[in-house]
Amino acid sequence: MPHKTWLVSAADDRQWSYAEFNAAVNRAANLLLNLGVGKGDKVSLLMANSPEYVIAYFACWKIGAVAGPVNSHLKSEELAFVLDNSEAVALITEQEFLKHLTPIRAELTHLRHVLTTDAETESSIHFGIAATSQSDNLAKVALDPDDEAIIIYTSGTTGKPKGVLLTHRNILANARQITDWLGFNETDRLLCVMPLFHVNGIIVTTVTPLYAAASMVVAPKFSASRHWQIISDYHVTSFGSVATMLAMLSHTYPDGVPQGLDISQLRFALCGSAPVPAEVMRQFEQRFNCLVIEGYGLSESTCRATFNPPNENRRPGSCGLPIGCELKIFDDNDQELGTGQVGEIVLRGENLLKGYFKNPEATAKAFRSGWFHTGDVGYRDADGFLFIVDRKSDMIIRGGENIYPREIDEVLYQHPAVQDAATIGVADKLYGEEVKAFVVLREGASATEAELIAFCRAHLADFKCPKTIEFRSEIPKGPTGKLLKRELAAMTKA
Repeated sequence: MPHKTWLVSAADDRQWSYAEFNAAVNRAANLLLNLGVGKGDKVSLLMANSPEYVIAYFACWKIGAVAGPVNSHLKSEELAFVLDNSEAVALITEQEFLKHLTPIRAELTHLRHVLTTDAETESSIHFGIAATSQSDNLAKVALDPDDEAIIIYTSGTTGKPKGVLLTHRNILANARQITDWLGFNETDRLLCVMPLFHVNGIIVTTVTPLYAAASMVVAPKFSASRHWQIISDYHVTSFGSVATMLAMLSHTYPDGVPQGLDISQLRFALCGSAPVPAEVMRQFEQRFNCLVIEGYGLSESTCRATFNPPNENRRPGSCGLPIGCELKIFDDNDQELGTGQVGEIVLRGENLLKGYFKNPEATAKAFRSGWFHTGDVGYRDADGFLFIVDRKSDMIIRGGENIYPREIDEVLYQHPAVQDAATIGVADKLYGEEVKAFVVLREGASATEAELIAFCRAHLADFKCPKTIEFRSEIPKGPTGKLLKRELAAMTKA
């Protein structure tokens, strides 16, 4: 289907057919080859969402280079670590980010070329203009399914970020698993609002629609005020999201989709990255008559390891069933636990990472006993549905009792005055750790600390309830909208 529309830019309505996209990728790939970028070389990608970002990914893959998406929120010191550790020989970026690059440029001994997608500067090449003069024909490069395709850095919640190496096999396997499970086909059109430096953006809403012979719409970022207009204008059938996005849409449109907009093609919203509070899901589905299909995964599983069925068989509160990999629950001795027993989630399958770049110790530790250890805690019910309890590292141990913050967050979200909630453990001389919650109230709503603590006590055992609640105007969020509890913890210790 060479003439079918494949890629649409919601920012400026530019469109590419499959054939046009292939030609654009070939030109970009030839540009990289002529700059000396070869098979196995790392190419860092530091941009806002755009068609050029998608073209850059595929240009790297066609010549066997390794695409290295970089979190666009990083500052100079953080960028220096990622670019240097990955040994990137080229960087494709935008003029806006050069201010963070300039102070560290001398430290990046591997970096030979900087290309910008929106302007040419004294220190950079204009990616688009330079590619225009290249040939549409690209000599084939011999590739093996287990050649590395992506290096993506973890958030570094337990130390320095680690470079996750994903192969062509990993990417195609996960795209196939997602396509088969959700039933995508050539009639679908997926909206990418998740950042393309995140596996959700590149796998779920880019490679998956390509695999399914569908189409994708790329937006620069999530905008609650424009979201339903984009869905209507481009006949979107599905979009990726996180819980915060769903909550923002519910708050922005309390009466549902604005009149005059047609979202009848929309099948469901896909959600991941962090568990969706039950109340957030209920409100969204009620207001917009759109199912939320929750899944679970991480960068190390390429993207998704589980999804709920996209129909009436889904199980709200669960993140579904394995979609193509093996999943078990282990205790601390790597022994499998039974139905309903809480332990660490472990995975095995063709979508699991090749390893951590230049970190064999971390790779060996993660794959001990032949299973990838996620660091996440959960359990499976009698039907095999997975329920996430919390991150293993987020667990609060109060006087010997294990407390999972998500359980407290879920209760706080049920209070009508609460917009955002995040619970952490803080140091306590008597109990070792004590429970503290951070809350953002809805606009125009009011609630006291005592009122919210009493609300928690009506739903939870006393030892689980927050001892203190701190009200804030906002809670730090990551680039995907995920609440950053580690930043709250760092501020509490400061």
